Amino acid sequence: MEMPAKVQPAEELLNIEIIPGNPDKTTRIGSHLGEEAKKEITLCLRRNGDIFAWTPQDLEGIDPQVITYHLNMDPSCKPIKQKKRHFGPEKDRIIQAEVNKLMAVGHIEEIQFPE
Repeated sequence: MEMPAKVQPAEELLNIEIIPGNPDKTTRIGSHLGEEAKKEITLCLRRNGDIFAWTPQDLEGIDPQVITYHLNMDPSCKPIKQKKRHFGPEKDRIIQAEVNKLMAVGHIEEIQFPE
C-alpha cells in the first residue's frame, strides 16, 4: 500500500516572532512575499499580538457555542470503534500533555461510547 505524499507548504516559510523576544509566540509567513508586504504583515501581526489565543487559557470568556462542533449522527446507527493508534512514546507524551491542558480549562471532556 502506497503512503500518501506528505503535504508541504507551497513555498519556504519564514518564522516571525509576534512578540519579539518570545519564541513561543511565533507564526510563519511566505518567503516569496515582497519585502514591503513582509514588513506590513509583520507590523500588523505585532500590533495585534495581544488578541491571539496562545494557550487554551487565553480562550476564557468565549461562548462555547461559537467554538463547539457537533456531529450530525443518525441515532439508529451503531457506532464503530476505531482501532487504537500508536504514535510512539514521545508523541504520546506530547498528545497527552495537550489533552490535559484542554481538559484542565474545560475545552474538551471525556466521553464514553458503548462497546
